[in-house]
Amino acid sequence: MKLAFALIAPTLAAALAAPAFAQQPTAPTVPATPPASGQPSTPVSTPAPTPASTSTSNPASNQDLPDGPEPTAAALIHPNGPFVVMDTTMGRITCQFFQKQAPNAVANFIALANGTKDWTDPATKKKQHNKRYYDNTTFHRVIPQFMIQGGDPTGTGEGDPGWSFDDEFDPNLNFDVPGRLAMANSGPNTNGSQFFVTEQAYDSLNQHYTVFGQCDESSVLVVKTIARVQTDGQDKPVDPVILKKVTIIPEGQPLPAPPEPTSSTTSKQ
Repeated sequence: MKLAFALIAPTLAAALAAPAFAQQPTAPTVPATPPASGQPSTPVSTPAPTPASTSTSNPASNQDLPDGPEPTAAALIHPNGPFVVMDTTMGRITCQFFQKQAPNAVANFIALANGTKDWTDPATKKKQHNKRYYDNTTFHRVIPQFMIQGGDPTGTGEGDPGWSFDDEFDPNLNFDVPGRLAMANSGPNTNGSQFFVTEQAYDSLNQHYTVFGQCDESSVLVVKTIARVQTDGQDKPVDPVILKKVTIIPEGQPLPAPPEPTSSTTSKQ
């Protein structure tokens, strides 16, 4: 089963139904066309001030000031739970999960990353026990001004762990900021192991793909760098970009030190 991103059609429904590759009619889909530059802003209404007091004893102190705008429900949603550190051949990507909003997606990702849940090798069809799923996989699809996609040990976009699980949508958690960590899918309730990280807001994905983490600003820069490597006709990097290691860090614990850069000129002691 191939996870890929379909072209945006005049309507979102048509876009999500259209496969990215004709030879894979049942392929999981996510729109592939980057959004237009600049996202429309939502106008914010300012409440009208209440009438001033007629008292002359202290006009300034007795004047009723206008109320400030109330925070939206979306603004009150913050990443919560453990962190994930993805060390790649092009830099580190660090994200914190939305454990309360997407508990199943987070638990699934952590179990695969740590090797605590058995999974089926998509290439050999053999059951894997106590084996970490994501280490040394590749980002098999990258699109500038959009996202990078990984999570398939075969590197083809067709692999999964041998199961799927349902979507988890929060109406106030959307693709309205860069750095969203989300599940790729082949339609409703077909999440498995493949994931993507966005480099900018992309509203047409809202409520179609489970958002389960938020990556920091420096990670978005790494995502942008990976998204701009040379690719073939299927948006696959010509030179593989490897996800070397995935580390899960409990909330409140320090992040691991970045790996030392390898060098062929390191002198022997």
